[in-house]
This record gives sequence, C-alpha cells and structure tokens, in this order.
Amino acid sequence: MPPQETIGATNARDRRPARAGLQEIALSFLRLGTVAFGGPAAHIAMMEEEFVRRRTWVSRADFLDMLGASNLIPGPSSTEMAIHIGHQRAGWRGLAVAGICFILPAMLMVMIVAWAYARFGSLPEIQSGLYGVKPVIIAVILQALWGLSREAVKNGFLALVGLAATIAALAGLNVLVVLLAAGLVGIARMAIREPGFSSHRASLAFLLPSSALSAAAPVSLSALFLVFLKFGAVIFGSGYVLLAFLQADLVTRRHWLGQAQLLDAVAVGQVTPGPVFTTATFIGYLLGGVPGAVIATIGIFLPGFVFVAASRPLIPRIRASKIAGAFLDGVNVGAVALMIAVTWQLSRAALVDLPTAAIGMASAIGLIYFRLNSVWLLGGGALLGFVAQRWLAG
Repeated sequence: MPPQETIGATNARDRRPARAGLQEIALSFLRLGTVAFGGPAAHIAMMEEEFVRRRTWVSRADFLDMLGASNLIPGPSSTEMAIHIGHQRAGWRGLAVAGICFILPAMLMVMIVAWAYARFGSLPEIQSGLYGVKPVIIAVILQALWGLSREAVKNGFLALVGLAATIAALAGLNVLVVLLAAGLVGIARMAIREPGFSSHRASLAFLLPSSALSAAAPVSLSALFLVFLKFGAVIFGSGYVLLAFLQADLVTRRHWLGQAQLLDAVAVGQVTPGPVFTTATFIGYLLGGVPGAVIATIGIFLPGFVFVAASRPLIPRIRASKIAGAFLDGVNVGAVALMIAVTWQLSRAALVDLPTAAIGMASAIGLIYFRLNSVWLLGGGALLGFVAQRWLAG
C-alpha cells in the first residue's frame, strides 16, 4: 500500500475505532467489575485508563461527553459509563453486554455475602465486627459528602438551597419532593436571571421521572421490584444518595429494614467491588432470598440502561442546554442535603459509645488526611470492634 493510503487508513481508524467483538467487551467489563473497588470516581478513572488510553476504544472527547450525559440522568454514573462505552463500541448489543458484565461480578459477590450474613450474622463474633465497621461507614460517607458538597455548592445561592433542603429532609419531607423542589428552584433562579430561557424547556422532559412507581405494599417480589425500579429511576448523583432513599422508604416508611441492617448493607456495598447500587442485591436477599436479590438488582439498574439508550442521541443537546444545567445544579445540592440528613440519622445508630466514636474519628482522619483505602479501614474497624467488644465485656 502506498504511504499516502497507509496514512489515510490510519487516520480513519483514529476517527472511528474498529468495532470490538461482544466476547472482548464481555471479558473486559467482567474483569473491571471484579476489581473495581473505590466507588464511582475510581471506576470512571479505571475506565478512562482502560478504554481511552490503553485500548483506544473511545476518544477523550467522546468519553467526556458520555460522562456529562451520565451526570444529567438518574442512576449510577459508573455503570452508565460502562453502558455508554459498550454502545459506542458495538451498538445496542454492546450496550447490554457491557452493562450486565460490569454489574454481574458485584451482584454475585454481594449475594454470597448476604447468604453468609443471613446465616451467621447473629453470631457474637459477627456482631462484634459490625460494631467496629459501622463507624468506619459513617467516616466513608462523610468523606464522600465533603467531596460532593465542594462540587455541588458552587455559590451562595446554592448554599442557601442546600440549607433549606437539609432542614426539609431532617423534618421528614419526602426525598423526591426535596430533590424536585431543589431542581425547580435552580430553574427559577435561571429564569429570573435569563428571561429568554424558555427555548430550552423541551430538553428537560426526560429529566423528570415519575414518582408514581412507589406503592405501599407488603414485601412481595413485585413490590420489591417496583420500589427498586423507582430508586433507579429517580436517584441523581452519587450512589451514596441511595442511602437517603433506603432510609426514608425501607426503614422509616415501610419498616422492611432496621437501622442496623441498613448500615450492614452499606458496609457490604463498601467491601465489594463494582457499583454501590449492588446494596440493592444485599437488601433484596434479606427480604426475598435469591429471587429477591435478582429482582431488586434488575429493578435498580434497569432504568440506567433505558436512560442511556434514550439519551445517547440527545448528548449534543444536553451539553448545550442551560435549563438542564440549572436543574442539575439544584438537584445536586438537594442530593447533598439528603446525604447530610441521612448521615445524621445513621450516625446515631453507629456512634453509640466512646470506642465507636474513636473508631469513626480515626477513620475520618485516615481517609481525609492519609487517603487510606476504605477497604483496609473497614477491615481494621472490624478488628477494633471485635477487640473493643471483648474489652468491654471483660
């Protein structure tokens, strides 16, 4: 081939990567889902390293567009990034394969942990370990809350919105109402500052999922599916925002879980790789065994697949939409407010005495100042909890 033709072919490959086989996509995301510890930010960084730098499946510009679109739709952002990359690489089949393979390892691991918890969780040794793990969870949530609040509270106005949303959440206002109201306040402020914003109105429609999926019902598989389907369809921001919904809906309103079980579910979500949303797998197992675990997992992740499929043609419009940005600013600060409220409630169940307060404080210092891995801290917390319980008993 003449040199000019070689250069032209190389440029064509740079502009449009060759479509990968589904097996290659499946193996890549199965491996990533097995080792992806550290939360959504770490997952996204690993995807950028793997698929932008190393494999060059996605250009950096496309990767950033996908990340922006994932932040503007409900659901777990790192899972939605996997779904976007799968679609970019192999179309609709790649979309399904990438998402499922990223979720599957974490789901299976969490189901095994849930089985062990249901069978052995009442043993004194297990309870002693959880006694020390729960304060570490509070520290992990506080660290995430600190980072999210610095990103979400961009100005004094949003700080006031966040304060009002926090007060509303602590007063017991429905979490969906808090999020929606915060987003609408953000839009109202933009409308006042930019009266000509109405031309952007249509781009908001897909950002307002219905809350009608909630239904007060006993713990049946259908009720479990609908509850987690609602969570997946309305939760913006970090997977930690899921905690506010679990607290409000499953603990306070439906009484399906106790406060201690919720903290244990969060702990399992931290020590296993993959999406934090696999907390739903653990809760589903506790409420309905293996079928409940599968149903809850499908319910919470299904909206992400739908939203990614719907939003991919809209990515250029999303990037240019002022109203979407204003709504998201309000929703993000509302999500931070919900996390503050639920952290306060969870801390009252986790920090019950001087040893747990000391473990929580030490964990916060280790996370924030020394950037220790949360998995090691959780292991250390379990060990300290076991020792502290033995010491108190003695």
